[in-house]
Amino acid sequence: MPDLSPRRRLLVLALCCSSLLIVSLDNTILNAALPALRRDFDASISGLQWTIDAYLIVLASLLLLSGATADRVGRRRVFRTGLVLFTVGSLLCSLAPGLGWLVAARVVQAVGGSMLNPVAMSIITNVFAEPRERARAIGVWGAVVGVSMAAGPIVGGLLVDGVGWRAIFWLNLPIGIAAFFLTGRFVPESRAEQPRRADPLGQLGAIVLLGGLSYAIIEGPGLGWTDPRVLGAAVAALAALAAFVVHSHRAPEPLIDPRFFRSLPFSGATLIAVFGFAGFAGFMFLSNLYLQGVRGMSALHAGVYLLPMAALSALLAPLSGRLVGTRGPRLPLQIAGVSLLASGLLFAVFDAAATTGLLLTANVLFGIGFGMLNAPITNTAVAGMPRSQAGVAAAVASTSRQVGQALGVAVVGAVAGGVSADFAAAARPAYWVLAGCATAVLVLGTVTTGRRAERTAARTAALFEPSPIPVKAP
Repeated sequence: MPDLSPRRRLLVLALCCSSLLIVSLDNTILNAALPALRRDFDASISGLQWTIDAYLIVLASLLLLSGATADRVGRRRVFRTGLVLFTVGSLLCSLAPGLGWLVAARVVQAVGGSMLNPVAMSIITNVFAEPRERARAIGVWGAVVGVSMAAGPIVGGLLVDGVGWRAIFWLNLPIGIAAFFLTGRFVPESRAEQPRRADPLGQLGAIVLLGGLSYAIIEGPGLGWTDPRVLGAAVAALAALAAFVVHSHRAPEPLIDPRFFRSLPFSGATLIAVFGFAGFAGFMFLSNLYLQGVRGMSALHAGVYLLPMAALSALLAPLSGRLVGTRGPRLPLQIAGVSLLASGLLFAVFDAAATTGLLLTANVLFGIGFGMLNAPITNTAVAGMPRSQAGVAAAVASTSRQVGQALGVAVVGAVAGGVSADFAAAARPAYWVLAGCATAVLVLGTVTTGRRAERTAARTAALFEPSPIPVKAP
């Protein structure tokens, strides 16, 4: 890796952050467009779920493969390929004549998206070699996620109301094209000294598992749980899970090393990411359908209602990171669990959606909880891991976030069954699901952190190499 000037390193960081921005904005903005898609395409709830989950399933399935491929063939090359696919997919989304075409275009987007964020993080790690500079660069990276969350509801509302839902995909085109050419000019090529080998069987198993499970959950309420297609998808998912576990124990370099799960912090972070982000995706899915579909708000007006949640998430994320550094991950995870649970209970027990004051209170609580959640997930995933495995552990945590979002949309949409005039009755079971996700975050955040968890992480680290990352127990 050549020694780059400070100005060029900052430009590389900006280019990497641009990829994170368009990928992070994409789903947040798309939630604002769901009611418009429902009207234009006469779409069912399951159809709307697929516009989100087709993207998330493919993204989650390919993140680890894309990262490993970039380490082998070149990070800049894979990153630029991802920019091309994501930009072309965005263009196809904007031109989609029907819902099926939109879902197919979202798959193209997801293949490109899988080559952006994990590869961009590898580029940043290699360009910013000095630990303090690297920490600041990763802090900027994390702040972009918060900005995208805060801007998403408003930007989505402005575009949907002012131009139409197709405009949300046009936003990606100039950013993607500019980033492609600037990356070729300013980002140096790099490869890993000892890249991981590909695991095609493990990769296939992950895709069948996530795809089959999501299909069964999404289509079950409409087709019937005994429909052969639903049962076939469920059986395929179970068979893929069993095969994935067996293969992971036998392969020399599996997609996910099963020994990682002997570490309580790693196992806890994986499950917390699934439950926490399932709650986030389900919350966003329900909120936009309710605010626009039941209350009759415009997309922009609905975005204003969601802004307190998004803004608090963005503002509290850095505080959560500082708490993790000084107190360990347990406290921010407990704050996240309690706040998310309180929000879910306001909706499930007190029908917060029907009253503006309670609705805003519940949104604020959700924003506090979600803002405290993200930093400790990554920290807990790599806690005690040897340095050689920390990147893979963080990548698994990132994959778990995408899996959680896909399952959250699938489960919440299936439980709610649709949005009607009697929204409280239809959505109450779904809000209990969100409360259950919050409870899981609280319990797992307490049980999988602390001194006992630290000891399991140290034993796991010893299986790989004897120099674990030091962990400060709360």
